Amino acid sequence: MITHSAFVVEPWCVRETGLHWDVLAQSESVFALSNGHIGWRGNLEEGEPHGLPGSYLNGVYEQHPLPYAEAGYGYPESGQTVINITNGKLIRLLVDDEPFDLRYGALRSHERVLDLRGGLLHRTCEWTSPAGKTVRVRSTRLVSFTQRAVAAIAYEVEPLDDVQLVIQSELVANEQLPTLTGDPRVAAALESPLRPEEHSAHDLRLRLVHCTAASGLRVAAAADHIVRGPRSTQTSAESAGDVARLNVITDLRPGETLRLEKFVSYGWSGARSLPALRDQVEAALAGARSSGWQGLVDQQRAFLDDFWGHADVEVDGDPEIQQAVRFALYHVLQAAARAEQRAIPAKGLTGSGYDGHAFWDTEIFVLPLLSFVYPECVADALRWRQDTLPAARSRARQLGLNGAAFPWRTIDGPECSGYWPAGAAAFHINADIAHAVRRYLSLADDVDFERETGVELLVETARLWHSLGHHDSNGRFHIDGVTGPDEYSAVADDNTYTNLMAQENLLAAADAAERHTEQAAALGVDDEETAAWRDAAEAMTVPYNSALGIHEQSAGFTRRQVWDFAATGPDDYPLMLHSAYFDLYRKQVIKQADLVMAMYLRGDAFTEDHKARNFAYYEPLTVRDSSLSACIQAVIAAEVGHLRLAYDYLGEAALMDLDDLEKNTRDGLHIASLAGSWIALVAGFGGMRYHGETVHFAPRLSEKLRRLAFSVHVRQRCLRVEITHAQATYTLVEGEPLQIRHCGEPLTVSRGAPQSRPVKQPAALPEPSQPPGRRPGRPARPDGKLSPGKGRGDARFGSAT
Repeated sequence: MITHSAFVVEPWCVRETGLHWDVLAQSESVFALSNGHIGWRGNLEEGEPHGLPGSYLNGVYEQHPLPYAEAGYGYPESGQTVINITNGKLIRLLVDDEPFDLRYGALRSHERVLDLRGGLLHRTCEWTSPAGKTVRVRSTRLVSFTQRAVAAIAYEVEPLDDVQLVIQSELVANEQLPTLTGDPRVAAALESPLRPEEHSAHDLRLRLVHCTAASGLRVAAAADHIVRGPRSTQTSAESAGDVARLNVITDLRPGETLRLEKFVSYGWSGARSLPALRDQVEAALAGARSSGWQGLVDQQRAFLDDFWGHADVEVDGDPEIQQAVRFALYHVLQAAARAEQRAIPAKGLTGSGYDGHAFWDTEIFVLPLLSFVYPECVADALRWRQDTLPAARSRARQLGLNGAAFPWRTIDGPECSGYWPAGAAAFHINADIAHAVRRYLSLADDVDFERETGVELLVETARLWHSLGHHDSNGRFHIDGVTGPDEYSAVADDNTYTNLMAQENLLAAADAAERHTEQAAALGVDDEETAAWRDAAEAMTVPYNSALGIHEQSAGFTRRQVWDFAATGPDDYPLMLHSAYFDLYRKQVIKQADLVMAMYLRGDAFTEDHKARNFAYYEPLTVRDSSLSACIQAVIAAEVGHLRLAYDYLGEAALMDLDDLEKNTRDGLHIASLAGSWIALVAGFGGMRYHGETVHFAPRLSEKLRRLAFSVHVRQRCLRVEITHAQATYTLVEGEPLQIRHCGEPLTVSRGAPQSRPVKQPAALPEPSQPPGRRPGRPARPDGKLSPGKGRGDARFGSAT
């Protein structure tokens, strides 16, 4: 965890005013740049020191065997792991033959700034070499949102003494990486995963082409440069299998500068030939050169001006949360903007954590945010799921099921989870995908997408539920032997979250098939099948304990022994690393929001009283050994009236990576938790829900916040919402009049006619407790003070997923 103030709290940037060696890897994740296609971790240009080198292309991975002590039918045989592709960030500097290496000599100053408005990473430093020569180095880098295959760096050196400078701008493949896995087979697959096919260096241009051994993917990288320095400046270029290098040599006096502008392009394919891929990266490079450095900067700013104009969230009263939610929005955008029918991985392209896999996080945490602020990304993400349907159908057949069984974790479609109970048994991912389809269709009103993509996804996911579940002798429909969001309660019967989401899935599929009969018929759907889906949905079992007056997380959950929390110390978390899974599975202890998640996504299935009682029961059992929990607990805490607790959970979700609360930010950011900070604000304190085709708001603010403002897109309309403790104001920024509901009251909002309504404060309820030592809270600052506007609680700082 970051135990000092590593980053200055500012509204529109993340600033590091010194180089903190103890959190170098974490800062590389925080300062990562991406556009959803290319990912560059925030490594120093000179390459060393580093925490984890990282350059990624979305969808580029290597395949490796999955280890099992004993083989079993249906176990995935191969895993997929994202690989570090050709590094185009490298710009090495020698000052009178001394390498510019911050571990040596004297570092006079060092600052890095992630500019959230401009989409740029700035770096400035002043360094004195061991020989006593001082230079100022300035760099700015970007990964372009507008030119998908392009990244660029502007690098400038100014000496304070007479010096000879050598700059080496490089493309390097197969960099040596820290050992991140204990499995020697995986390590062997990832050691030098790229096999050289072509290298070139001519004038100021460099190019490398490689292929992977097992996954059969070809990767190309090219670079071009503009050099500005004294007339005596000399350049030369050279290349070999894994490196291409431009050397720039010059003598400088104080007041003179040497400036290098580096344009890098990337491409990959599993099908295109080497000449085709070579031409692709050269064409992208030509486009970047045509725009020039300033042109790329201007395009980046224009793109982000448009994004922030309709996506910004304003938070008055807590500067940390204000910075954190903008940081979150920016990184979610980076993970998705140009993914274009590729996955949105759990870590985005900020690190190699989770092997670069995509999970259910995408559909349940990331796509809701994007649906309301950048909907064009959502259709592409769901088309990627459609592209993986052949693998999902094959997996279902292997398991003896109908339809499609989408993988718990994957890069390009096949199941990569080698652990059944807490992975592949989590069939709810099918319903999560269907839920995302349904939400997008309601918000975007995209008939073409529904016809071409939505129907097929809904039909194949519904078919799985009908074959996975069964009717009992009383006609009730059960889904047994599955794992819900809570991975500490694996292979359970009638998990309430799964059943309610499957019910929604079945009904949505039946409705879509009836709207699009031609597409449904092409998939073999008939009236008998849709009727069977409706029957199953109508008869779906939702476990309820009438004695306690609460819903069961799964059948029989409340009769289990309660975990011995009093005997569990703070160093025993996360439980999965200190306790046997068999013990977790048979006790009342919850890794992350499960039934509470159901109350958020399927709030229509619960009364207000049930929500309050359920939350009070499950809160003391939930240990939050997952980064996905706090934001959902914030939402329901706010809904049932625990505003102080909701605020604490918001802080945990929002600062997950800026404070490294889970101790694994070094491996990449938690993209779903970042999206969750938006969910906690908009769905929690904004009270926004979306049922049918109507947006509902029931706003209520924590006393720590003075004002909350955000915008949402609903069917070609842009609605701005501004909330204070006294009232909520709804303003239509774009589009035709929009029907909404405020605390149940129907409103019509038209352009030029804002609607304001009083905010209703919820009734005060006794606040539920958390497991000992697991109350959310923010860390104290180095001066002993707490984060702004925040009580300490007994903050937990566990490592988790």
